[in-house]
Amino acid sequence: MKIKLTTLEHMLGTQSANPEIHEEFISAKANDGEKIKEELAALPGQELVEKSTTVFARMPDGSPQLWDYQIKGFFKDACGMLTRVKTTKSSTIKAYKKIIDGLIFVSPRRIKINLQEGEKIGHCQRPLRGQTAQGERIALANSESVPAGSWVEIEVDCLDPKHEMLVEEWLNYGRMRGLGQWRNSGAGRFSWEIVK
Repeated sequence: MKIKLTTLEHMLGTQSANPEIHEEFISAKANDGEKIKEELAALPGQELVEKSTTVFARMPDGSPQLWDYQIKGFFKDACGMLTRVKTTKSSTIKAYKKIIDGLIFVSPRRIKINLQEGEKIGHCQRPLRGQTAQGERIALANSESVPAGSWVEIEVDCLDPKHEMLVEEWLNYGRMRGLGQWRNSGAGRFSWEIVK
């Protein structure tokens, strides 16, 4: 399936701009040294962002990008939520994380985010609230942001053709809950279409 996703709302970056934090996080998740180096090299230059900001990785030409695993993560999130709705196809599958990991593949590894002409990467600052033993605490979060109308093209290969219906169901869920940081606010929601 060759698919185009177009953002309906701005989408926020998810990767730490601090290379040390990012390396520690990725190292804990991956055991492939080359992939870790590739992801660290894809962070934007330190002169562009503060270390506390979440960012988009960058293509070699400087364009923002997503990684293939971020789309697979969205599939897992969507399926996990839709299993709770008994009228969905997702509610009928067992061990959905294993199915997504082993039978559904997203490419390319680096997914370029295309901005509409004249648009550029912005920033979104928002409050984060948390309950602690000392009471409620509020901090500011800052993320890079690409505007609504930005788009990506991906290919999704399903080893079992019946999983294509599931992928379509998950992509439909993207209109309600999107990609990137602050999804609960509606950020990162998208529409999709099959492209030839």
